[in-house]
Amino acid sequence: MIGKIREYWNERIHDLEMAKHPVATREFFDDLDDYRFDKLRYLPRLVDFNGHKGRRLLEVGCGIGIDLVRFAKGGARVTGVDLSETAIRLTRTNFQSRGMSNGAQMIIGNGEQLPFAENTFDVVYAHGVIQYTADAARLIADCRRVLKPGGDGIFMVYNRVSWLNALSKVMKVGLEHEDAPVLRKFTAAELREMLRGFSEVRIIPERFPVKSRLHHGWKAAVYNGLFVGVFNALPRSLVRRFGWHLMGLCRK
Repeated sequence: MIGKIREYWNERIHDLEMAKHPVATREFFDDLDDYRFDKLRYLPRLVDFNGHKGRRLLEVGCGIGIDLVRFAKGGARVTGVDLSETAIRLTRTNFQSRGMSNGAQMIIGNGEQLPFAENTFDVVYAHGVIQYTADAARLIADCRRVLKPGGDGIFMVYNRVSWLNALSKVMKVGLEHEDAPVLRKFTAAELREMLRGFSEVRIIPERFPVKSRLHHGWKAAVYNGLFVGVFNALPRSLVRRFGWHLMGLCRK
């Protein structure tokens, strides 16, 4: 299974279709940063990218390094791990294009078997990878293993009981990377169970509708012109638990 997952992500770059510039140019990375943080507007509110200066931070499933660059700009001493050779190559290029490669580490590796000793990192961050791995509980457990006592774990999984999962079925529009070898969704209770080894755990549902740049046609027009406005007019207290992303904020 690991081989199939690696092969899949070696051949695909997340959100590639939203880039206007050639792959691996500085402008390409800026395009995908802009798209990611437009879609995930909540992320800088929950994750302080500038709040880890001097701390050793590991991102598991770093992709092309969009979030890792933000942590590094904030002064964190960053290490990125990804199963995909393509992802690691592009992460290195992303850092080099910004003159930030000194001190940053990028390693091809399996998040379920991290190549680090226990109690190595102050922060472990895994956003957008757990749902695609073969054994989610094992990945989280190994993230906890390499985290120092008192360190922070930041995790995200897709919420099975969410507005986007339901809308995908009703509108018959597939989720991104629905063809991946593994794509799992979790309930808040299932995520809490996987995080049970941490001394402190907060689970926060997030990722509510924003206008889509990805889809086109009449379904996109209904979604952008009607659904987004109606959903976001509802009291957040009523729909909070249906957020597409479940964020797990933990302390070892």
